[in-house]
Amino acid sequence: MSTINYDLSRIKALAFDVDGVLSSTTVPLHPSGEPMRTVNIKDGYALQLAVKKGIHIAIITGGRTEAVRIRFEALGVKDLYMGSSVKIHDYRAFRDKYGLSDDEILYMGDDVPDIEVMRECGLPCCPKDAVPEVKAVAKYISYADGGCGCGRDVIEQVLKVHDKWMAQDAFGW
Repeated sequence: MSTINYDLSRIKALAFDVDGVLSSTTVPLHPSGEPMRTVNIKDGYALQLAVKKGIHIAIITGGRTEAVRIRFEALGVKDLYMGSSVKIHDYRAFRDKYGLSDDEILYMGDDVPDIEVMRECGLPCCPKDAVPEVKAVAKYISYADGGCGCGRDVIEQVLKVHDKWMAQDAFGW
């Protein structure tokens, strides 16, 4: 496993795309036409722990699926930007809401709509299977594909630097 080459002690917030990052790149369709996603349970554990530890978390996705909203709200994520047609606007709203600077934010995306945010945030990251244009912008490429633990990878590294990974309250949900 590789480590992020960035001063992670500066990171106060994490923002993630959903499709291709927190879910796999293959999206089965329900007979109703609704896209169904699979999510990695280890990403979920890490997300809820980061929330519990006071790290600001945002989900910025073009998707509008109710199941996505329910999943991430259940993990304690309060900043959900669903149906984001221009992600940079929602990224800036999240940043400004908490008075953060760009260098305090890690963003993980996987495809062309994520590039604007990745160019502006302090630590642009992507899964191993991101498109080449995104990999060219990323400062860190996870060892894991989208939906296969890439979220857990970056969250765990940030929490470890902040001494918040294996703390007493890390052993439950």
